[in-house]
Amino acid sequence: MAPHRVGGPRRWWDWVLAADPGLGQLQAGWRTLVAMVTSLAVGYGMAGALDVPAVIGMMVGGMMGLMSAFAVAENTWQRLSRAILWMPFPYAAVLWLAAELHDDRGLEITLMVVALALTFFLARFGQLALLTGMMLFNGLMVGMMAGIPSTMSGKAFAVALVSAVAVLLTRLLLCYPMPREDLLRTQRAFVIEARRVADAAVEALDPDADQERAVRRMARALQHLNVTTVTIDGRLAQPEVAAGPDMAELLHRHLFDAELALRGIGRAVQDLARLDVPPPLREAMTVGLVIARDTPLGSAQGLRPAAEHIRRQADRLLDGSGADGQAETVEAAHRVAHLLDSLAGSLSRWLSLGWSSPESPAEVPFQPTVALERNRPAGSAAATQRVLAARTEKSWRRAIPFVRAPLHAGVAAAIVCPLTDAIDPQRFYWGLVGVMITLFGTNTTHERLRKFAHRMAGTVIGAVLGIALLHLLGHGHVYGTLTVIVAGLALGAWGMQRAYALWVVGLVVALVQLYGLTTPYDGMDHLLGERLLDNGLGILVATACAALIFPLSSRRITREAERGYVSAADDLVAQLALRWGDPDAPVRLRGAARAVDSALFQVVSLARPLVRMPLGLRGRDVDNRAALLTTATGHARALAAAADIDLDLAPRSAERFALVTSTLSSSLRALDRALTTGEPERGWQRVSPLLREMRADLDEAPPGPRASRMRTALRELAALDETLAGYAERCGLTVHDNSPEMEPCSPMERRTRALMAEWALRPAATGATRAEDASRPSAATAVPRAERIATVAATSGRSPSPASCGGLTVTGTVRCGTHAAGCAGWVTVIDARGKRVAAGAVRSGRYRVEGVRPGSHTLIVSAAAHTPHAEFLHVGEKREAGPVTHDIRL
Repeated sequence: MAPHRVGGPRRWWDWVLAADPGLGQLQAGWRTLVAMVTSLAVGYGMAGALDVPAVIGMMVGGMMGLMSAFAVAENTWQRLSRAILWMPFPYAAVLWLAAELHDDRGLEITLMVVALALTFFLARFGQLALLTGMMLFNGLMVGMMAGIPSTMSGKAFAVALVSAVAVLLTRLLLCYPMPREDLLRTQRAFVIEARRVADAAVEALDPDADQERAVRRMARALQHLNVTTVTIDGRLAQPEVAAGPDMAELLHRHLFDAELALRGIGRAVQDLARLDVPPPLREAMTVGLVIARDTPLGSAQGLRPAAEHIRRQADRLLDGSGADGQAETVEAAHRVAHLLDSLAGSLSRWLSLGWSSPESPAEVPFQPTVALERNRPAGSAAATQRVLAARTEKSWRRAIPFVRAPLHAGVAAAIVCPLTDAIDPQRFYWGLVGVMITLFGTNTTHERLRKFAHRMAGTVIGAVLGIALLHLLGHGHVYGTLTVIVAGLALGAWGMQRAYALWVVGLVVALVQLYGLTTPYDGMDHLLGERLLDNGLGILVATACAALIFPLSSRRITREAERGYVSAADDLVAQLALRWGDPDAPVRLRGAARAVDSALFQVVSLARPLVRMPLGLRGRDVDNRAALLTTATGHARALAAAADIDLDLAPRSAERFALVTSTLSSSLRALDRALTTGEPERGWQRVSPLLREMRADLDEAPPGPRASRMRTALRELAALDETLAGYAERCGLTVHDNSPEMEPCSPMERRTRALMAEWALRPAATGATRAEDASRPSAATAVPRAERIATVAATSGRSPSPASCGGLTVTGTVRCGTHAAGCAGWVTVIDARGKRVAAGAVRSGRYRVEGVRPGSHTLIVSAAAHTPHAEFLHVGEKREAGPVTHDIRL
């Protein structure tokens, strides 16, 4: 059984867990509150005991609390103790040095510049080294601000040491690291997001509800669900989260399958939302989804009767008199029932593992594939490091990774210090703070400029709020002022992981109260204006130095992130070949798919522009490539889950599958080289024709679960190939439609090969010239916004029926909520074999395409003002001649 607080009924505080999986942000705020209250109280008490001015005691002790809250977030008590108890030693040593150099202004500023550069140099050597550098810089800054004499350095060290010990004790008492408990909270966040998906699905099935709104809700819920699952995978690699590698691997597998089932339910309901579902079947599915939404998921086995009820209603509809035209509805309903069964099994096993040890060990131990930054999936840092390493492998350039960031910081500080010293000699360090916060945690110019915008906006808002609170409290209310300072820092720490501007607001609110102790009201505006100017100068100068000294272009980093995605996809294909070629090999298909997921997060984080320009003023190529990779990731997940079975392939099938995987890997390596050099050497070879032949062979095999999963795996692998082919075409590769040469050995294969050759040589039914075809948008690059492209059955060996030889006309409208007069663009028709069979222009919101034969097709709309959009279209073989009407809503 799952822990009740993980799988129990809904609670009013669930929204907190959903917004903050694992409560990492709330813990950061609570940690800051505890550490600041403790350090300020101990600093004040030690100042009285050692006859030190209270301001100095609270400033020295408060720095221990502030840095322990922000820079020390270990999840074991041993590592936590080592980091916090080390902080007073470099801090107090530099306080003495600042006191000795207090009369030498030039040397003092130079030492600040060197300390800042040293901090960035030490950051490459681990968390403790980075903490040492930060304490050196902070010690110099506090020594200059407070003017602590050298005779008081020993007492300052005593205050810092006692404050650090007190902070450690209170954190062990009130903020003890509990990684297993954090995992349970993250599991609860997953349960909440799963209920949101089910709730949106129930709304989408309601004929009286706003289905478009429900579909948008479901898309947002699925996105949050994916972020939560990737975060959990990253947490599983942290110390003491799982009982062992076997338990971590089983948690990873069941979580992967549960997310895949929920995504499948979401897509199936999106398909059903646009169909005419009979009331009994609609009611059965609604009941099943309500059970999934409202039943405590600790008792997830209760979903199985609901799935069986949906299956019975679908079979009854199929056997009834109104079965004509309901095949797609019945298929989607069966899919929902099957996915509810899968969800029940995965959730029950996954939730129970959150509390107890596994009964049987995993075949392959867990290996981390997801990196986290501040408890969120990592962004651009890994791609930046790879670009930097690739360009610095020879001669003196090998030193660049070590000196690049320190040079940025040192040169920027050397430029900023004279400027800010001329503005206000007492507070020139504000410019250094701007340099430091700009270079920490950013890797591209876009990220630094975004941080600049957050810093400026947060400072303005915080200044307004801080001055208002200062007028409300007035001077002389020490405890009220301290309360606002601590509360501002705690709330800022809570919001830092959500938006950097929230942290700046809290920080400035706290600083305004501190400045109010020595600055009159009428001088506060001038003081905060100086701070804004100094911070802005520091950020802009640091951004310019990073862009000019050993620069790394954002475009190159983005391409490296995409190259990392291609490498992860290649690893997935290699693991698949090993899994089906050698069932006993230690393969983690789901882990390889999760690595693809993690690589996608890096691509998306870099594809986000600084400012979204109006369409037509800025190219959308990066956005389209990211959308293609998003679709490919969905197919990679489904492929990993379906292909994880033991198979003993026949020699002919094994040879063919080896050819498929080797050809796909070769195409991925060609794409990797194109992304590396910018000059494609080879093209992309599609393997989907061979995969369709393999699926055609499976149609003659005895039915069963293994054959069904293999058929699904081949279908998803073909879809992955088609999507990546579209991405390769976007990257400049030539896509070859012909399949790899392999001598057909059966009559079915020969008929299929002949039919494909006939389709390839037949002229276009629309009568368009080759030049007109070349000017149309490529179907391979089209990506549905909600991933609604339906993958249909493979071609059979039958010849086309006489009814299908003439072709039909498809007409309809293309509308959206923005363009009342209709949207302009192209409509492309893709058949079940992945071939473009027809296309037509959209004029004044209407389109007309000719030559569409009976069967399953995909209509892809490429409009200048919208992302590519795809919808499923089925044309029956017994349909009489006449136009087929299909309206499209963008």
